[in-house]
Amino acid sequence: MDFTLPDTAAAVRDGVTRAVSGFDHAYWSRCDEEHRFPEEAWAALAEGGWLGIGVPEEYGGGGQGLLEVAIANEALAASGGTQGTFLYILTPGFGAMTITRHGTPEQKKELLPGLAAGETQFCMALTEPDAGSNALEISTQARRDGDDFLISGQKIWISGVDRADWMLAITRQPPADGAPRTSGFTLLLVDVKEALAAGTLTFQPIPKLGGNIVTSSQVFFDDVRVPADRVVGEVGEGFGVLWDVLNPERILAAAGGVGSSDAALDLACDYARQREVFGRPIGANQAIQFPLAQIKAKTELARLMTYKAAWLFDQGQPCGNEANVAKLTAAQVAWESANQAFQTFGGMAYSKEFPVERLFRDARIGKNIPVAEELVLAHIGTQMLRLPRSY
Repeated sequence: MDFTLPDTAAAVRDGVTRAVSGFDHAYWSRCDEEHRFPEEAWAALAEGGWLGIGVPEEYGGGGQGLLEVAIANEALAASGGTQGTFLYILTPGFGAMTITRHGTPEQKKELLPGLAAGETQFCMALTEPDAGSNALEISTQARRDGDDFLISGQKIWISGVDRADWMLAITRQPPADGAPRTSGFTLLLVDVKEALAAGTLTFQPIPKLGGNIVTSSQVFFDDVRVPADRVVGEVGEGFGVLWDVLNPERILAAAGGVGSSDAALDLACDYARQREVFGRPIGANQAIQFPLAQIKAKTELARLMTYKAAWLFDQGQPCGNEANVAKLTAAQVAWESANQAFQTFGGMAYSKEFPVERLFRDARIGKNIPVAEELVLAHIGTQMLRLPRSY
C-alpha cells in the first residue's frame, strides 16, 4: 500500500517550499553570521498564512493539525533554513498549538488572531540551571498575591525571549507530602514586554556555537506579576498540559531534523556529481555513494516516524513513544547527513564559501535539544522495552 500524504499536508509542503524559495543558503548563512533574525523569511511565511496553519479558522488560521505544522517546518529546513526550525517550535508550537488546545475562550480571542497573522511571537521558559530534562526538579515558583501571581526564579537556554510578545512560563510549587510528584505545576502566560518595562523580567543572551538567528538567554524573574486569568490549564495541575507542549516540541524538532538531513544530502549529492577526481565524479565512488545512500534510507524512515507521531497527536491518541523515537532518529540522521556532507566536500567544507559548515553546526545541537539523546533512549528502554529504570 502506497503512503500518501493528505491533500492538506501536501499543499502545505508545496506552499512553504514556494514561500521560502527566495531565501537560499547564502541568506541563512548571512543571518547566522550577523546574529540576525530572518525577518524577510518570517514575513514571507506570515504573508502566505504559513505561520497560522494550526490556528482554527475562526481566528484567522488554517485549521490544520500538527502534521501540517510539522511538514511546514520540514520544508523550511529542507530549503536551507535549518535553523528555521525554531520559528515553528516557538510561535506556532509553544504559542498557537498550546493556546488552541488549552487556552480559555478569552485567551484564544486575545492571542490566536495575532499568532495566525505572524504578528505575535512566543517563547517558552522551562529549563533551569539545575533542572533541564528533569522537569520535576524546577524551582521557579508562582505565589498568589490577591488576584495575581508573582513569579520568582531563573531559567536558562530560553530561545526567542528578546523578540517574544508572550512567554509560556512553567512554574512549580513543591507538592505537599503524599501528593504525586507531578503535582504543583502551573503554566502562566507572561506579557514579556510589559514585564521587561516593569523591570521584573530581565534576560542575558548566551554566546553560542550556532543557531544564531534566534537568541538563547538566561532569564530572571523578580516577582513578575501575572493576572490569574493568564493561567493555562489548572493551577497546580499543569503537568498534563506541559506534556501536551513537550510532545509537539519533539515532533516539530524531528521534522526540522528530517528537513535538515534533506538539505545536507542535496548539497553533498550536488557536489559529488560535479566534483571530478581521477577523471570521474567522486559520487561514482562507493566510498562516497554508499554512505549517502544509507543516510537517504535513514532519512525516509525518520520522516515516516515523524509523520506517524504527528498523526497520532492529531487523532488524540498517545504519541509519547513515537515522538521520542522520531526525535531520536531524526536528530541522529540530521547529524550523520551534515557530517557526511562535510566529508564529501573534503577540505572545502571548512570554507564559508559553502554552507556545509553552518549545516554541520546546526545539526549537532539536535542531539541535545529539546531533550538529550540519552534520556530519549532511557524512555525507550523503560517505557517501550519495559526494562528497569536507571534513575
